[in-house]
Amino acid sequence: MAEKDKDIERLLTRVAAALERLAPAPPTPPDFGAADAFAWHAESGRLEPVPEVNRVELDLLRGIERQRDILLANTERFANGLPANNALLWGARGMGKSSLVKAIHAHINERKPKSLALVEIHREDIPSLPRLLDQLRGSKRRFLLFCDDLSFDSEDSTYKSLKAVLEGGIEGRPQNVVFYATSNRRHLMSRDMIDNERSTAINPSEAVEEKVSLSDRFGLWLGFHHCDQDTYFAMIEGYCARHGLKMPLEELHHEANEWSITRGSRSGRVAWQFIQDLAGRLGKTLD
Repeated sequence: MAEKDKDIERLLTRVAAALERLAPAPPTPPDFGAADAFAWHAESGRLEPVPEVNRVELDLLRGIERQRDILLANTERFANGLPANNALLWGARGMGKSSLVKAIHAHINERKPKSLALVEIHREDIPSLPRLLDQLRGSKRRFLLFCDDLSFDSEDSTYKSLKAVLEGGIEGRPQNVVFYATSNRRHLMSRDMIDNERSTAINPSEAVEEKVSLSDRFGLWLGFHHCDQDTYFAMIEGYCARHGLKMPLEELHHEANEWSITRGSRSGRVAWQFIQDLAGRLGKTLD
């Protein structure tokens, strides 16, 4: 009987060793001093340093001065260890929502190096937010958690986990983390989706309230709208001055206006696309 017990013990030991070899190695603790920006990879539970962020200088963002000042003040308070709000930047495409977040992050770190780390999480990885916050919670750094183009469809229930993480959970968001999101939708879901909830629910007002209340978790709502022609020209002129692109002003305005007509709108994105085309035609590079 004793020999049989030893055989079983040896077998269990081999099984345990085999399982240990098959198990994935625990993720290496992130080095938050390695960079000022990180990308979250939910599948591996890893934060990858981003050496250089694709961004526009803060001074080049035109037509959104009010939004810039409000978000900058909120972010500066957070970077200095003071209370700050989560922020939802919503509205027209191409008007600088995500560019503003990245520009403010860079602006603050230029004035006070290493004061703020930017962490990007993709919309489809929102369910992994609790795991990400577990990694950020114990750090001495302060983190600006950023999700670009956040929205939810009718069959999507992941908004519930986002609600809990932002304010409603037992732990809530860590004091060293603030969450900024951009969206084309003010309530993060389409009007059709809200109307459908109202028409099919037993208690329409409660069904709609549950989904619309997600936006209420953001203390700051900043709206972005299509710009007028003068603002569009100011964007073009600012980019030309910054990158040394020279063209007579009347000709520049004429070409920029034609470019916007072919795109069907005026926005910061359209202005930058025109500048890239102009620089190419003038044989200039954009640093």
